[in-house]
Amino acid sequence: MGSRSRLLLVEDDVALRETLGDALDDIGFDVVVAGSGAQALAVLDAGAAEFKEVVTDIDLGAGPDGWDVGRRARERVDDMAVVYMSGNDNNNNKEWQSKGVANSAFIAKPFTHSKIVMTLMMLLDAPG
Repeated sequence: MGSRSRLLLVEDDVALRETLGDALDDIGFDVVVAGSGAQALAVLDAGAAEFKEVVTDIDLGAGPDGWDVGRRARERVDDMAVVYMSGNDNNNNKEWQSKGVANSAFIAKPFTHSKIVMTLMMLLDAPG
C-alpha cells in the first residue's frame, strides 16, 4: 500500500477489535483503536486530520453510536472514508440509507478481512 494510511477502528467487541486491528495493521494500515463511541469522538476531536479512514461498528453500547462517529469524522475531514459495520444487517443496512454519511459503505458482520480492505480501497479511490 505504500505509506501507512492512518485508520480509526471503532469496535466495542474486544476480540473483533483485536483481530481486525491486527489484520489491518498487517496489510499496511496504521490502526488506532477506540472501544466506544465516546472514545472515538475524542480521538477525532483531538486530531481527525491525521486519519484517512474510519471503520466503525454501528452498535457501540451506551453513548454515541457509529452513526455519530461517521458524522463527526466527516465534520472534521470532509473526504474521510467511512465504513460502517454491523451484525444487525437487516435493520442497519436500511438505516444506513438515511443515517450514514454520503459516499460511505456498509458491511454486514461477519465479513472477511479482504472484504473490508476492498471496500476501503474503493472509497479511497473514489473521486471526491
